[in-house]
Amino acid sequence: MIKTIKYFKKNRTLYLAIGFTLVFSFYITYILSPFSSCFKLDAGTSSLGLSFSYTFEMVQKFFESRTQEQLLCYSEFLKIWDAIFAFVYTLMYSSWIVYFFNNKRLFLIIPILCMIADWAENYVELSMLETYLNSGPMSETLVSIGSGINSFKWILSSITYLIILIGIIIKLKTVLTKPKLH
Repeated sequence: MIKTIKYFKKNRTLYLAIGFTLVFSFYITYILSPFSSCFKLDAGTSSLGLSFSYTFEMVQKFFESRTQEQLLCYSEFLKIWDAIFAFVYTLMYSSWIVYFFNNKRLFLIIPILCMIADWAENYVELSMLETYLNSGPMSETLVSIGSGINSFKWILSSITYLIILIGIIIKLKTVLTKPKLH
């Protein structure tokens, strides 16, 4: 019993990472996808945040191709479900980084900044959407700011993936080159 407790305690970070990965998968499948279906179209961009950057024309087209009901749904999605998703993926990425780089917690700043950038991007998109719904002219500056934040988010996300990939490679190398005990 004590050996089992020590084993689980020794590997708790791995179990947390696996658990958060399962929560991430569950969230995408059973929450994010269903709640985003009300504003998706058969063709075109399903969300502004999924592109690497966007232009004024892309945003205008995105809004014009949807009904007011779909745009209100998109607004709710950005305020609630996408904001929670950013928190969920940050927990998952952070737990894997802690698992792979136990003593290098400074790497955690990357996924945390990515989450903050995602939230900031949602705020800017909501501002653009509110302007559009109130029949006001959208600000090209606001679109540029949103696009810049969006690109920054994807760059941070790519760096996070790279950090985790390097961690996987280091872990595999350690396991494969470890001398076998007979």
